[in-house]
Amino acid sequence: MENLTPDPQILVDAVQTKMPFGKYKDTLISDIPISYLEWMHSKGFPPGKLGMLLSTVYEIKINGVDKILFQVKQMIRNRK
Repeated sequence: MENLTPDPQILVDAVQTKMPFGKYKDTLISDIPISYLEWMHSKGFPPGKLGMLLSTVYEIKINGVDKILFQVKQMIRNRK
């Protein structure tokens, strides 16, 4: 089995990237409500990096660990 190492940059991108279209256009992906992410999940996330970020945030939120997104935001703010 392949040894997979999580990429922390994915979380950084999720809290810095804005949704490029739709109802939540210009909203940070990490701030999109779970109800919209559930709807997108049922329709299918878009391909590519955007879909990966959306599905990552979806999984974080449905598993109740969205505190991690807040912590990443704070870490980024403190670096500036």
